[in-house]
Amino acid sequence: MSLFDKRLSELHDDLKKKELSVTDLTVASLARIREVDKKVQATLLVDEEAAMEQAKALDERLAKGTEELGLLFGLPAGLKDNMVTKGLKTTCASKLLSNYDPIYDGTVSQKLKEADALVFAKLNMDEFAMGGSNENSSFYPTRNPWNLDYVPGGSSGGSAAAMAAREFYFTLGSDTGGSIRQPAAFCGVVGLKPTYGRVSRFGLVAYASSLDQIGPITKNVEDAAYVLQAISGHDGMDSTSADVEVPDFLSALTGDVKGLRIAVPKELIGEGISTEVRDAVLAALKQLESMGATWSEVSMPHTKYAVPAYYLLASSEASSNLARFDGVRYGVRADNAENLLDLYMESRSQGFGPEVKRRIMLGTYALSSGYYDAFYKKAQQMRTLIIQDFQEIYENFDVILHPTTPSTAFKIGEKIDDPIQMFVEDICTVTVNLAGLPAISVPCGFSKEGLPIGMQLVGKAFDEGTILRVAHAYEQAVNLSPKKPELGKGEA
Repeated sequence: MSLFDKRLSELHDDLKKKELSVTDLTVASLARIREVDKKVQATLLVDEEAAMEQAKALDERLAKGTEELGLLFGLPAGLKDNMVTKGLKTTCASKLLSNYDPIYDGTVSQKLKEADALVFAKLNMDEFAMGGSNENSSFYPTRNPWNLDYVPGGSSGGSAAAMAAREFYFTLGSDTGGSIRQPAAFCGVVGLKPTYGRVSRFGLVAYASSLDQIGPITKNVEDAAYVLQAISGHDGMDSTSADVEVPDFLSALTGDVKGLRIAVPKELIGEGISTEVRDAVLAALKQLESMGATWSEVSMPHTKYAVPAYYLLASSEASSNLARFDGVRYGVRADNAENLLDLYMESRSQGFGPEVKRRIMLGTYALSSGYYDAFYKKAQQMRTLIIQDFQEIYENFDVILHPTTPSTAFKIGEKIDDPIQMFVEDICTVTVNLAGLPAISVPCGFSKEGLPIGMQLVGKAFDEGTILRVAHAYEQAVNLSPKKPELGKGEA
């Protein structure tokens, strides 16, 4: 069995028994990156020297046997490049921050280090997390390991592709409108978006502050619970961090779904969903039904307004958040400016890519005098109605289940010139962010072309335990994990 096929808990036990060393894990990760990443292009930065230094220090601790090992002891991890990391550049896959070298760790980065994980790599993404295909990176597009001609999804495409290609033992992404779950579905891995406030956003370069949330991308559900355990918790550095108890997520993985009540929104299983995706999700429902769960079709009437509401709100917040990148304090500065105003304009014009500029313009327009009430305020009102849709469903059901994406991964270049078509790809995921709820994407089959299909489980606020339990029970019953990408298809 490959080291990358083992669960995190198994690796932890092997390290404790000294059947493995941290150096073994690190060497395997670095070797795999050198072997496959020139094809996948999931990484932006890999510090091999730092990786081996960290591994040596942890092995010395392991040899002494006097210190308690952290929950993620010795596990090499890759972080999406919008999470601030001391000693590793944080570029957000942008030209504007291409030279930004942080002097501090974000809370999640710090928690990983406290859990004794190895953080030595930053992963590719859509610039400033704006995109759904990873084609908006300022450096190069990441490719889907299942077929290199296809996108891995976005904006956490690098995190999902690196996980599918088994370059790390787990990765982290951020999710603003589906940016963990959609690439996880496209790449055939598990992606978990926690409840808004469950994981600190301090040190996450903000796209839309009321929607962003950090979460794990892993090869199985148990590993997702493991990583979530390590990164969750209240943080006084983040005013949106929720001061709620962190339960034992691993204890939720009982395998029992008897009596579970599942709601299936008809708006997300019918028109607009490809036949292959719909059939795979319906088969998953039958599997859960055979295990003792029940399901019924429900309606979420405001779902059709979710995408325009989301893009108005997210772009408005982006317009505000990205105003800090002005060429003065940090980031790339234009060298041909004649005055201060010219400096702002030239630095932003040269530093931001076309998708980022598009969303800044949209957000600035929505917030402008005369249009605020017509657009931004209406979008906030629609957000409230979407939240109410969820609340009504949870009066009678435990979880909501539907496809993660309307279709499987599409070809690189197929939709990049049509932003509206790209926006519509988010229909299955954006409602969750608008409501601040937890959701997990789990593989549930493959298309005729051999591309992964994902289903999404949405839970009540701060009830990650239930969606982890259902996802884990389903995963154990169908056991899709032995199938892995061969990295032979495609042109790259």
